[in-house]
Amino acid sequence: AAADLLAQAEHDLVASAIMPTPSRALAEATQAEVARQLEALERAEVAAQSIEGRGGIVVVPDLDAAFALANDYAPEHLCLLLQEPWQHVGKVRNAGGIFLGERSFEVLGDYVAGPSHIMPTGGTARYASPVNVDDFRKVISLVGLNEAALQRIGPAAARLADAEGLTAHAAAVRARLGGP
Repeated sequence: AAADLLAQAEHDLVASAIMPTPSRALAEATQAEVARQLEALERAEVAAQSIEGRGGIVVVPDLDAAFALANDYAPEHLCLLLQEPWQHVGKVRNAGGIFLGERSFEVLGDYVAGPSHIMPTGGTARYASPVNVDDFRKVISLVGLNEAALQRIGPAAARLADAEGLTAHAAAVRARLGGP
């Protein structure tokens, strides 16, 4: 966990590497290991300032609280360093990428494991995805209603148009519904 925190923190001073854990003992051991590993890093000053200013280790009441924090934070990368990470994947709603277990760490994702390295940063994983093939596709929407469908949804469209003050929109709907 310490190596993963430092791998993120060394990017720059505003990098944010956070580790929520329900274990105070793990938090303390990881903090000590971060301090030990910092001594050998070329970018130790950057990593240390990043962790101090925008990251750190947070002791939470339980794993559910850890996942709640992660989902609120919406990280670019989320490493599930758990005994059975697959059992917890469904708890993640917001993350650019999820890395499952000790052997599937984020650095491999950056360089060789295969996912997009263009990830949503700064909490944008709440509404955005990593760049993927769909970003390079052009999509055209198609709408084709029959008479029954028009009669079913047309009145709602006319009411919405009226509410927006778009009388020509409302008139176009009503003309097809057979009304004034």
